[in-house]
Amino acid sequence: MIYLKKSLITLATLMIMSLLPVQAASSSNSFLTPYTAVYSTIWSKGINLKIEGKQTLKKAPNNQWDFIFTADSLIASLDERVHFKVKDHQILPIHYQYKSSLLGKKRSAELDFDWHSMKVRNNVKNTPWNMSIVPNTVDKLSVQLQVREDVKLGKKRFSYKIADGGHIKTWTFKRDKQEVIDTKLGRIKAIKVTRTDNLDNGKKSSFWFAPKYDYLLVKLVHKEDGQSYNLDIESFKKG
Repeated sequence: MIYLKKSLITLATLMIMSLLPVQAASSSNSFLTPYTAVYSTIWSKGINLKIEGKQTLKKAPNNQWDFIFTADSLIASLDERVHFKVKDHQILPIHYQYKSSLLGKKRSAELDFDWHSMKVRNNVKNTPWNMSIVPNTVDKLSVQLQVREDVKLGKKRFSYKIADGGHIKTWTFKRDKQEVIDTKLGRIKAIKVTRTDNLDNGKKSSFWFAPKYDYLLVKLVHKEDGQSYNLDIESFKKG
């Protein structure tokens, strides 16, 4: 389930570079368009486990947003969501929540971000504690939207501070190249992004974002220790 959690993120999961010029956005949240996307996910760990996942971005009151990913099957489920605001193209998480179950084993975590005191309150296994954060810290789900925005702006290399497991971790990415890939939405051009901070022990995470669909994540491949996790777009609807 570790690989499932890491890759869906949130994800993503959790979030590039080469051919597109820098593009200016008209407002601080112009890259955010509400949508619902359905993905097929295949998790290979001794056995192949296929799950359908749904990702939703929707507006909330007070110029805030909700980003949600859910997946469910007979033996596994995942519910990951973040409530956030946006300032100058930067996502600022407010509340992050993670719940998963695999073969009856449940895991959960919650993070509450306090940007005035620059702290995040962690609650894992009903054990809360506070941790200092740095400006622009994100969670493991909203980083996917942040990568998407930075790809759209034409950035070539970027790094993010991630609040995860009581630590501030650094995730780095590079924009690779534009490829034509086959998807359920048809044959489309997509910008490949590679995560560059986790290349030890045979790890490799690659993401494909489609300019035609406002840089939506359309494909993800994560490999680690001979195991893999794949995510592919099935359908997409605005609003």
